[in-house]
Amino acid sequence: MAGQSRKWMILIATTWIQAFTGTNFDFSSYSSTMKTVLGISQVQLNYLSVASDMGKAFGWCSGVSLMYLPLPVVMFMAAFLGLFGYGLQWLVIKQSITLPYFLVFLLCLVAGCSICWFNTVCFVLCIRNFPFNRAHALSLTISFNGVSAALYTLIANAINPDDDTLYLFLNAFVPLLASSFALIPILRQPPLQLLSTDAISRDSFIFIILNVLAVLTGLYLLLLNSLSSEALRARILLVGALILLLLPLCLPGIVCGRKWARNTIHTSFPLDGSTFSLVDHDDLQLHKELIGSDYDDNLSVDDSLCAETNKEGFFGKIIEKGRLTTLGEEHSARLLVRRWDFWLYFLAYFCGGTIGLVYSNNLGQIAQSLGYYSQISTVVTLYSSFSFFGRLLSAAPDFLRDKVYFARTGWLAVAAVPTPIAFFLLAASGSKAALHVSTAMIGLSSGFIFSAAVSITSELFGPNSASVNHNILITNIPIGSLLYGLLAALVYDSNVKSSTLKITLEEAMVCMGRDCYLQTFVFWGCISLLGLISSFLLFLRTRPAYDQFERNRSRAQFS
Repeated sequence: MAGQSRKWMILIATTWIQAFTGTNFDFSSYSSTMKTVLGISQVQLNYLSVASDMGKAFGWCSGVSLMYLPLPVVMFMAAFLGLFGYGLQWLVIKQSITLPYFLVFLLCLVAGCSICWFNTVCFVLCIRNFPFNRAHALSLTISFNGVSAALYTLIANAINPDDDTLYLFLNAFVPLLASSFALIPILRQPPLQLLSTDAISRDSFIFIILNVLAVLTGLYLLLLNSLSSEALRARILLVGALILLLLPLCLPGIVCGRKWARNTIHTSFPLDGSTFSLVDHDDLQLHKELIGSDYDDNLSVDDSLCAETNKEGFFGKIIEKGRLTTLGEEHSARLLVRRWDFWLYFLAYFCGGTIGLVYSNNLGQIAQSLGYYSQISTVVTLYSSFSFFGRLLSAAPDFLRDKVYFARTGWLAVAAVPTPIAFFLLAASGSKAALHVSTAMIGLSSGFIFSAAVSITSELFGPNSASVNHNILITNIPIGSLLYGLLAALVYDSNVKSSTLKITLEEAMVCMGRDCYLQTFVFWGCISLLGLISSFLLFLRTRPAYDQFERNRSRAQFS
């Protein structure tokens, strides 16, 4: 039982790390101040946000480091990268030191590497300690990355609501403190144990409790964060948020208590039902069977599908040609880039989740141009909170699996729907309500895509190759950050030059009015429509493989 309790402590530690290391989400809270202090254009400010996202292109370094160094060492290396990158930026924005633009760019790149290294540490901890509930552990911990902006807003308001430079100071030191608190449970990792049916059922019950607590935490931060404009109220709300983050520490007691109750209390209503489980125990073996053998019914299904697509003509041939027929088949990097399904997946992510991330990086200037400068922290918190809920919702396919089965790529297509609607709504109206509703929709959609992508990569292209293949997939983030952000910055700067509604803050020109981002919203809406189409085509191409897997899973379950 001690080992089981320690693994839950590790999961709680990873949620703390994720909750306090999503420092890229609060960029918009201080971007306007940084632009003013540095006296740079919107295009140059965009390059700074791109630099942070470029850190993901070096994610493989953290994986290589874990091959030679202990995990706590890699975790603190990530913390000190952030301390160096954000700490020097804070000194620059406080005007304590002066650095050329190129060095500030490199500092943003180092800070972006820190975020990626923290993510790798958390993923490895979940995979090592929850081999049977890997998807649920990953989904839960990734979701807490979405509350970082709301937490940092509370902390900043609790110290000084009028100082935007505090965000960089907090970005530098808070992840280091979170790593220090998480160190003890990480050092006491339990050895891997084979779990009984009762143990897996117990784990499923605890995951439900954790998800309920996560929803309560997200609602608390979303609904009450708007009340944190005064320092005293912000401090009270911050204490409440920290209590919610510490509440899962009671889980080891729940584990031991339920074990004691099961052994000592005999009632007609058992605490551990053998039918209650979020994980099918035969899934891993079934993956091997699907990969290693050919089923007769699979051949017949493929033949019938070919016959149908021949009748459908050209569109049917596009859907049929070269698509995946089996889930879980391992793909090398060379085979991956030859798959049409991968490029549809790449495009869906590129035009869906990535464009949502770029939108969040520009939220500060968007709110300012629309005349809602005082609402920046509120809007950033709104995006962060709904990104959190989107990440939690990515676990829906696993929770609803036995009741409502739907291919995970189908869920991805559904999640891509709100983004184009939100951008066209922003183009149609510059009201505060439109800004808030659209930000919530984009946060929800992009959060779901970010979290679900880890499981989709594993299912489509093999679990053992997922770490490499997913790093290939997310190379679209710095590319999209550069292209989409550059598009927005060029439109913004062109309107600064042509518009009479502009103000000068020291050396930085600020564009005011709806025209500053109107064309950008239209372009982004069209691009996100392309992502929606790509995700729908991916669903059509992969649906037979998902259906085949589900039929064989059901057959193995009832045989």
